[in-house]
Amino acid sequence: MSTRSVLGFVYTLQGLKALGVKVAPVLARYSIDLDRLSPDAEIDRSLELRIFNDIVPALPDAATGIKIGSTMSLAGYGPFIMLLMTCQNAWEAFRAGVHYQQLTYIFGEFALEPGERETALCIRNIPLPAGCRRFLVDRDMSGTYQLTRDIQAHIGIDIKPVAVHVPYPKPKDFRLYEERYGCPVTFDTPEARFVVRTEDLARRFPAANPTAYSLYRQQCDLLLAKREAQLTGLGHQVADYLDLFVEVFPSGAEVASAFGLSERSFRRRLSEEETSFRKVLDQVRFRKARQLLAETAQSMESIARQLGYAESAAFIHAFQRWAGTSPAVFRAEGKKGMSD
Repeated sequence: MSTRSVLGFVYTLQGLKALGVKVAPVLARYSIDLDRLSPDAEIDRSLELRIFNDIVPALPDAATGIKIGSTMSLAGYGPFIMLLMTCQNAWEAFRAGVHYQQLTYIFGEFALEPGERETALCIRNIPLPAGCRRFLVDRDMSGTYQLTRDIQAHIGIDIKPVAVHVPYPKPKDFRLYEERYGCPVTFDTPEARFVVRTEDLARRFPAANPTAYSLYRQQCDLLLAKREAQLTGLGHQVADYLDLFVEVFPSGAEVASAFGLSERSFRRRLSEEETSFRKVLDQVRFRKARQLLAETAQSMESIARQLGYAESAAFIHAFQRWAGTSPAVFRAEGKKGMSD
């Protein structure tokens, strides 16, 4: 995955610490000291995602992501925020936000769906580990809402959503979401959506300034170019990302979207590294299989399921292709080696 400013990562961890979550032991496993992270640093999204996946089991409650999103500051966005503030109106700001979304902290993908009466700002799903999915969806939605409210407070306008859609089943604490967004909230929808009146988007921003907008756009373009230049070793990054999943692995198209690439560009870049999505996925599965066979007594059916195979026969056939021997023989030889 691409790199981005470490500030969103830092703000999230600081918010979790303030809520009493012990993040230091998890960070120590990655040799990270929160207090010593440089504010100018960049962090790889796959590493960020892996750390959140490790931290989430210790959260005080399931709705922690909403609370964290409400604490996200404008400060870390740099010229991106100034770009949005100097737009002509909310419509132009939404379009700029979608175009420069790689400069934000979200793990989804922004999209704008205009309509005659209502327009939706969508955060489309990317595959996320089940353990941290709700936390990150809540953080990204609440953080996006906070961003829009803070910008409006700075420039003196007030545009509120008329409806919010959340892409997971309705939780017991659903009223927290209505309180947070101040409007009806619908759950179990295909994607996250903030719905606003289309007529509100035409309101002129008091801080609109075409000259300043052009300057900040150039700065944002430079930041995007820097991130694209850092997208090296894609095969290794894809392997790290796939390593987070169990049972259901994302498709090549879904991983491409998660990395901010078109599927065609994604496959081309892997090909340039003399690999492919299928090869990387096989490598990840093979490594996981070896570990499970060597370190656990799980059945072939259980291991096959964890690796995303519907039947153990398919797993056995794949393992023979990878290792030149059956998983049963591999396990037996490993045990024999330990006893010798």
